[in-house]
Amino acid sequence: MKRIPTKQEILDWISANPTLTSKRDIAKAFGIKGADRIDLKRILKELEAEGHLEKRKRSYRDPDRLPPVSVLQVKAPNADGDLFARPLEWHGEGVEPIVLIISRASDPALGEGDRILARLTQVHEEDHNYEARLIRRIGANPRRVVGIFRKGAEGGRIVPIDKAGSTEWLVAEDAALGAKDGELVEAEQAGPKNRMGLPRARIVERLGDPSAPKAVSLIAIHQHGIPDDFPDDVIAEADRAKPVGLKGREDLRDIPLLTIDPSDARDHDDACYAHADDDPKNPGGHVIWVAIADVAAYVRPGSALDREARNRGNSTYFPDRVVPMLPDRLSGDLCSLHEGVPRACIAVRMRIDANGNKIDHRFVRGLMRSAASLHYAEVQEAIDGTPNDRTGPLLESVLKPLYAAYGALKTARNERQPLDLDLPERKIVLNDKGEVESVAFRERLDAHRLIEEFMILANVAAAETLIAKRSPLLFRVHEEPAPEKLESLRETAQAAGLNLAKGQVLQTRHLNALLNAAAGTEDAELINLSTLRSMAQAYYSPENFGHFGLALRNYAHFTSPIRRYADLIVHRALISAHGWGKDGLTADEIERLEEIATHISDTERRSMMAERDTTDRYLAAYLSERVGNEFTGRISGIARFGAFVKLDKTGADGLVPVRSLGREFFHFDAEAGTLMGADTGLTIAIGQRVTVRLTEATPVTGGLELELLSIEDQAMPRGGGRGKSGRPTRRKAVSTKRKKDKIKRKVERKRRQR
Repeated sequence: MKRIPTKQEILDWISANPTLTSKRDIAKAFGIKGADRIDLKRILKELEAEGHLEKRKRSYRDPDRLPPVSVLQVKAPNADGDLFARPLEWHGEGVEPIVLIISRASDPALGEGDRILARLTQVHEEDHNYEARLIRRIGANPRRVVGIFRKGAEGGRIVPIDKAGSTEWLVAEDAALGAKDGELVEAEQAGPKNRMGLPRARIVERLGDPSAPKAVSLIAIHQHGIPDDFPDDVIAEADRAKPVGLKGREDLRDIPLLTIDPSDARDHDDACYAHADDDPKNPGGHVIWVAIADVAAYVRPGSALDREARNRGNSTYFPDRVVPMLPDRLSGDLCSLHEGVPRACIAVRMRIDANGNKIDHRFVRGLMRSAASLHYAEVQEAIDGTPNDRTGPLLESVLKPLYAAYGALKTARNERQPLDLDLPERKIVLNDKGEVESVAFRERLDAHRLIEEFMILANVAAAETLIAKRSPLLFRVHEEPAPEKLESLRETAQAAGLNLAKGQVLQTRHLNALLNAAAGTEDAELINLSTLRSMAQAYYSPENFGHFGLALRNYAHFTSPIRRYADLIVHRALISAHGWGKDGLTADEIERLEEIATHISDTERRSMMAERDTTDRYLAAYLSERVGNEFTGRISGIARFGAFVKLDKTGADGLVPVRSLGREFFHFDAEAGTLMGADTGLTIAIGQRVTVRLTEATPVTGGLELELLSIEDQAMPRGGGRGKSGRPTRRKAVSTKRKKDKIKRKVERKRRQR
């Protein structure tokens, strides 16, 4: 009979062999066989009951020690840039162990909140107890929800605020964080999702009164997980930054570069200047300067500022606030090209011919001083004959040469034929209380188009330079539309009596021909929207697949490094390619370009969704006082549950629920994009002009519910055939196949009639 080990011997074995802790491993280590295993099992159970061991499936471990392979949640980097993690499997007593993540060159970048599976080694250092080496990233943070807390007898519930009408969440009393009834809260999933019943959550932050005007953008920030507070080490690093001097730079301070931005611009990261080319070999040509804030001089690779900027990916803009990529010390001060103040920049000098074609260009790292900070409207007014005190002195020497160069670029643009959509942008105007004062469409001036063309030309120059120097970079990619989306656009055009040719390589000029044919007709907005929906989404990539929408082969974002991390990468690539300093693109960044591209493409989409949701909520708040009013609009989408209508004056989108369309059954045809009444034959399709009544507006979700009054100036017919249940009566019912065939024939007949 083999001697049974003592409890202490078993504990010592488990401590020395953390990967061999099953009952079989322990028995094998001590040579225990046969009936003696019964005594070993008894001792293990006693150790478990005494709290010395914790059973995990078929193995045992010391609860005061972390398992050798653990799930960790990454914390924010500390002031030294070290990355620590919280062990999610810690169940011991006393102080939670401190885990330092040891990163390897091949590891992906980890950010605060990431959950990882890591292999742990126990150490005895002053600032940490364990060192972790990544095995793999195992997913995002626990699912989070922003909603209204409704207090109950034993805790309460969270009613989500998104328009999709998500499931409610149960909150235990000890997980409510003291939230009050009706309060806006942010919560995260608590434990695994139940197969039955409502999921459980714990409140992690109380956000206050959901009806307060200032809460609108706050909801979007929390709902989409946009970081809105800078860590202390990031602020401290920004505060230590000093203005950059002339040393090692080209002096551009005598060039009258000026910034042209919206009147409410929060930063100025681009400036421009143009003059006639005095080279006799380039008659009618122009020289264009575009200077961009040298953010790379302040945000160095691997710094706290850099990590936070990459994590954010871009700035996010709301009607009442901006969530910047960089702290205000940089975005609003040192990196902003303020009038009359020397500022570090990276500039490009470009020569174009009389037809706007670029002849050559060169980049410099310089020091500039803005001659003026102007806004679009005053620049346009000056060109149109009414200059003010600021623009008058600059009219002949600076503004008119800018417009002359723009005139040449327009010629090149017309030849290139980039996609020319006509979709007015909404502008929400708030009063001092944060309430919506008015909703209008932004005015599009030649001053806007001038800056756009100058920036596009500079972006092309950046891409071409880096390609020529064989430097890695991030391209701005916009691929061709998918064939199925083009076919859908073609069907929409045919229904409007227009044509989009088949059997040829699609170019933007073909789409522009369609848009021009629709211009001025009642179908113009429909064709523009349908064309936009057929487009692929632009993204960032280290591989160059061209930019379809701009009809450009080589394109990179260079002109907005204050608000886009992609531009900062391009700046660093230019610095390295030209040998301008040690703050260029690093080997580590080059190795991780694909990962960085994916991340910042995701953050860009996140910001777009947050901005759109905020606009929807502001519009719902604005229209909530107009419930019962009638509006005109156009059907903008069709779904099984109803039709979406875009209102003319505000651009707001509302839903006409299918349940409100009458007593008849409506068949949804996804392929045709229609709803058709089984009794009346009424067909609701994208693009139809409608009159609706606003029946409900919910600011907290941004949802609008509408009642359809007329289609194409024809009053809604009365449908029949529904019993009390709202379902078709037996007398009206036919087989599914016969019904579908009948409706398809009606749809086809109506198409031919149009």
